[in-house]
Amino acid sequence: MALIPIAAGLAPCGKAFGAAGELGIRHRIDVMVSAEPDAPIFQYLKGAKGQLTFTVRLSANSKESKFFGMLHPSFPDITVPDGAAKPLVQQTKLWEEQVCHQRRGLPKVTVTQLSGHFGEGEGRIEVNAIIRHIGLLVPPDELTPGIKLDQGSDDLGLFYAFRAQTRNSRLNVDLKIYPIDCFF
Repeated sequence: MALIPIAAGLAPCGKAFGAAGELGIRHRIDVMVSAEPDAPIFQYLKGAKGQLTFTVRLSANSKESKFFGMLHPSFPDITVPDGAAKPLVQQTKLWEEQVCHQRRGLPKVTVTQLSGHFGEGEGRIEVNAIIRHIGLLVPPDELTPGIKLDQGSDDLGLFYAFRAQTRNSRLNVDLKIYPIDCFF
């Protein structure tokens, strides 16, 4: 009889034997660049070479993992396709968390600048799009971030998608955020 209260008293002190870790999450962000069917590059520069760089502001903070910073992906060897059905830049991994953490919502991701060029010589098209800032004139090629796209699923799993689109050059930067289940 004396052993029963002692054994029952020890159970709350630790984890139950055989219990799995808590279900958490980590995120992966992929990027793809495309152009609208009426983009100037399709009118004048099919098959031309080009390059693009852009800036992505990323905030992904949790108790277990903290990240805030600017990412600067660059794509130096782009060939303008025959039409809008093919992307300028295939889907590419931009960032991925290495640490599993509690579920706390999606990372905050914003494309703040897109620059580059297509073609050479007199037919060259320059791209220099930025987001609008309070107190400044609207940029000539305004970049509109945060356009929510439909969520979907592909080979990597469920994703949430957002688009940044340039007003004059008619380019799209699509960001896919993949929530990946994990144990921490």
